Amino acid sequence: MKIRTPFIAGAAVGYVLGTRAGRERYEQMMRMTRKVMENPRVQETTGVLYAKGGEIAGVARDRAGEVASAAWHRVPDQIGERIPGKGRRVPEEYQDPRREASAKPY
Repeated sequence: MKIRTPFIAGAAVGYVLGTRAGRERYEQMMRMTRKVMENPRVQETTGVLYAKGGEIAGVARDRAGEVASAAWHRVPDQIGERIPGKGRRVPEEYQDPRREASAKPY
């Protein structure tokens, strides 16, 4: 008990002093960050990078669409006979009975 009480008191004092110092340092860093972000050269560079990023994203989106479209047209040719119903008759046991029922007139 003799050791525990001074330790807890020391920890409490250290915590209080540390949080005050930590808050001051945090406020200092925030002031510096605001100062840098208000600099016209930083704002200009940010704008240029933002525009370039949008341009790159647009090119990537267009390219992805082209690749997906090419793959969509190539896949059936590559798998050909492996697709049931494409180029050959589907055996009766694999046919959907609901399809036949919906084709009948009521």
